[in-house]
Amino acid sequence: MGASDDTDQNPIGAIGRVTVSIPLGGPGEVLLPVRGGSEAYAAWADEPIARHTRVIVVEWTSARSVVVVPFASP
Repeated sequence: MGASDDTDQNPIGAIGRVTVSIPLGGPGEVLLPVRGGSEAYAAWADEPIARHTRVIVVEWTSARSVVVVPFASP
């Protein structure tokens, strides 16, 4: 595989964890599951989100940037 690997890994719907708190206006950082491991993405949100909060990706803005919301399991 080559440089297209990242484009094949659409993170929308992925559940991750905030590793650097996301301030209003962002960015913070989240770890997301990718190819059997975890990778860090810059993350923005419509509200501040604290470190260690579980989040779900709702938008993919670039290869390494996402928009997240807090994830609440049912």
